[in-house]
Order: sequence, then structure tokens, then C-alpha cells
Amino acid sequence: MAHPKRRLPDNAPGDFYVDDSCIDCDTCRWLAPETFHAVAGQSAVRIQPDGPEARRQALLALTACPTASIGTETPAPEMAEIRRAFPLLLADTVYYCGYHSSHSFGAASYLIVRPEGNVLVDSPRRSETLAESIAALGGVRTLFLTHGDDVADHQYWHDRFQCERILHAGDVTHGTRGVERILVGDANIELASDLLLIPVPGHTEGSVVLWYQNRFLFTGDHLAYSERRGHLYAFQDACWYSWPECIRSMEKLAGYPTEWVLPGHGRRWQGNQDAWIQQMDACIRWMKAR
Repeated sequence: MAHPKRRLPDNAPGDFYVDDSCIDCDTCRWLAPETFHAVAGQSAVRIQPDGPEARRQALLALTACPTASIGTETPAPEMAEIRRAFPLLLADTVYYCGYHSSHSFGAASYLIVRPEGNVLVDSPRRSETLAESIAALGGVRTLFLTHGDDVADHQYWHDRFQCERILHAGDVTHGTRGVERILVGDANIELASDLLLIPVPGHTEGSVVLWYQNRFLFTGDHLAYSERRGHLYAFQDACWYSWPECIRSMEKLAGYPTEWVLPGHGRRWQGNQDAWIQQMDACIRWMKAR
């Protein structure tokens, strides 16, 4: 839990605060940008929430925070309701799970609700409250792990729902060698008519993205949106395998137009297929210039 005695001095005066355990994962800043901002390599309260909706967003950020670094000076009576609010519906049958895990440096995870069986994309942190909400939506049939960095509490979710876990062989380690399905090679794999796995080595050797309904692209740490640059980009400073391979994978991925980019780390992107072409062209040109 966040501790008021460890409250960062850059927090605005008032009820909400961030303490010095913050790891600068950016979660609170995109969940509640009116309240939180970046200061000196950590997050802090820019301005105290003004109104019910701003307060709700700040409490959602508090719940999602992977290190429990956000707190309130006074107890929040609505916290039980806020904890049950996840997963949050994004569009159609795609949900954002919240409950980020410090074991994946605060990566986001998502739930796809399908009549044929739900898919959990990457692992949220262990939470029975979240598990009960997911169970009410039909549970989890498949846990797709985009790469080895964001597996977090995968064992808990497997045990809780008896779901099949999928991970590429390039990213299997001691902690994930028990996954039920290990992918091999760079060929695309059709899980179902609406689910396509696309290997994109670069960030890691075994990075894979998931293309759902030709509209939603779950990209792990391969692709995200940069507000500062104004276009989609890749994490060069966190490219653990090969930058040239990452560029080749990006060129391949450009051929799969989408409307949503839902990353593990970094900001989401939403647009149309024409905008996708422009975004990916800018991304690849930027990558080749690095």
C-alpha cells in the first residue's frame, strides 16, 4: 500500500498522492491524465481530481497501479465498487483488465469475449476480484502471451480457469516451460477465423502479436503510439533481441491494417485503415533512421 510518509514532494496538495515506490510505468498517466503527470522519472499528482468522473478515473488508476504507489489520505468509500469495475469495456467485446503487475513492469492486459471461448491477452496481476468479474463474462479459454516480458501471474490464471497458455518458443524460460502450446517459426498461425497470430521477432526473439477481427491488434511491446512523435513507434531502448529484425517485422505487420493498436506498454492508438497506412509508414521511416 502507498504510505503518506513516503509521499513525493511533487504531488499537488490534497487527498490523492503518489509515493516514492513509483516505477514510472505510465499507467496512471494514461488512465487519469487530468490528475497524474510525469515528474523527475516518476508519476505525481498534477492536480487533485475535480468532480466525480475525475475522481473515478484516479481511483481506477490507483487500483491498476502495479506497485500500489498511489494512495489517498482519507479512505475512499467507493473502492469496493471501483475494484469490481475491471475489466473495462473498450469497444465491441474487447476489455481492458487493469490490475497491472510489477512482474511485467506494469504491462496492460486485455480480455476478448467470444462465444467460442474468451481470450486473455497477457497476464494481469493475481486478483480474485478481477477473476470473479472475468468469470462472470465467461472465464478464459486461452491465455495468449505476446512475449516473455509480460507473463506476470500466468500460472494463477491458468490454474483459476484451466485455460490453454500460448507462447512462442523463442521466449520460453524456466518460468514458462509448462505452457500448454509453444509456437515455433515465423509463419502466421490462425487460431480461429477471427484470431490470427503474427510472429514479429525484434523486441524479443519470440514476440507475437494478435490480430482480432481484422480490427484489433494486440501488440505486446512490439508497437505502441507516441504522443510526442505523433505516430506509432517501437521501443529502441528496450529492444532486447534485434533492431534490424524489429524493422523487418514492422514492415511485415504494415500489411495488416487495423483500427485499434492495444499495446502492453505505451499508449493505445485508434484510427481507420488509411490512417494505419500513414502511421506505419511514419513508424518504419523513423525506425530506419535510428
